[in-house]
Amino acid sequence: MSDNDSDTSEQQQEADLSSSDVVTKYKAAADIANGALDKIVRAVKPGAKLGELCSLGDKSVLDAVGTMFKGKAIEKGLAFPTCISPNSVAGHLSPAADDETTIHDGDVVKIDLAAHIDGFIACVAHTVVVQSEPVKGNTADALAAAHTALEAALRLVRPGKKIADVAGPLNTIVESYGCTLVEGVLSHQLKQFVVDGNKCILNRPNPEAKVEDGEFEENEVYALDILVSTGEGKPKITDEKQTTVYKRALDVEYRLKMAASRQVFSEINKNYPTMPFSTRVLDARNCRLGMVECLNHGLLHPYPVMHERAGAVIVQLKATVLLMPNGSDKVTGLAPQPHESEKSITDDDVKALLATSLKSKKKPKKKSKAGKKTANGSAADPEANEAETSQTASKKPELREGTASPAAASEGAPAAKSSASTKSGNAAAPIPEAAEAETSQTAAKKPANGAAPAEEASAESALKSAAKAQS
Repeated sequence: MSDNDSDTSEQQQEADLSSSDVVTKYKAAADIANGALDKIVRAVKPGAKLGELCSLGDKSVLDAVGTMFKGKAIEKGLAFPTCISPNSVAGHLSPAADDETTIHDGDVVKIDLAAHIDGFIACVAHTVVVQSEPVKGNTADALAAAHTALEAALRLVRPGKKIADVAGPLNTIVESYGCTLVEGVLSHQLKQFVVDGNKCILNRPNPEAKVEDGEFEENEVYALDILVSTGEGKPKITDEKQTTVYKRALDVEYRLKMAASRQVFSEINKNYPTMPFSTRVLDARNCRLGMVECLNHGLLHPYPVMHERAGAVIVQLKATVLLMPNGSDKVTGLAPQPHESEKSITDDDVKALLATSLKSKKKPKKKSKAGKKTANGSAADPEANEAETSQTASKKPELREGTASPAAASEGAPAAKSSASTKSGNAAAPIPEAAEAETSQTAAKKPANGAAPAEEASAESALKSAAKAQS
């Protein structure tokens, strides 16, 4: 293989959580996304303008990434533009900075954004109800359903578990609160510079909409997206002109004819080659005209603004989770707003699931005590060791050290099982205290397990010789 082929192979190898540098970048991006979200939450008040809130979120992310990893030639910035979607709007509402739409008292406001460091993406979404007192009624039910469903998803998206097993419990939870999951919502795997990986979860599958099943694996990263509706959960596009969020369709090529189109597309390729963007960041002089030709030829993928039926409310939560070796690590998200729902979970299987920990149980490490170790390397009781040494020395002093390891019997042969050794695999380890007691008692009666018969005969011969010499 040539040096060039080797370099290409290394570049193609995907960076994942097995690298501490990658974990650091994911968590740095998460801190930035959480910080920007917190600023917006504090600014969501009656009279606040949607366009200004979106600009605040974008600026917060861009200012923060500018302070990270200075002096290193890595890309960093927005991985998804700030979207502010009130009430029945399902998401992706990211108007221009000069948009005059305002927030009203009692609005249910969804905030969605993402940041990245070197292409490692942290997504987050949160819902705020514009009121000071605890949330009650249908909206409280939707908030409770969304938070509980997210907690369940964090426990279902674990290494070894199946994608197909996630949707069922989520729907059971949401229905317990008298709500529905929104159709068409996908929770994607995140990869470097990829915000919507092919491996994904469909929250509400149906015969017409399915995704390929698979198994979650260690060191993967997912953006878990939960949208709960107090209505039917079937939002529709009501005005295509509201769509302002797009992503470059990397698998499509076309030679644009219009100068305005080429200029807009060049700006997109330069600044947003892989990440979604809002048209508010493009040159306004050419944006509207240039975007038309790009869209007509499939060069851009739209994120449409969809609406639930009038009077319904949609709640959204999104969290980035790292599937670490020691368990799931949720790195984005804020604490829920106080809410009081009169409904609760009744399904026993779901209750059992929610009672499980996000972290894997650590196997207890055996601390070695001062002095000796047993043949298998586990810590031994000093007093039992001392008794064994004393009793064994009087009978076969030359074998005390040689018989400490079962391997002494025959190199390469299977070692005899020691009653004090820790069992491997799925077998349960013996109680340490019982093992030590047995070791002490056995030492007074017979040589250490694993001694070869030839060695026992040698010991007996040596003792007889010593007796003759003394007589």
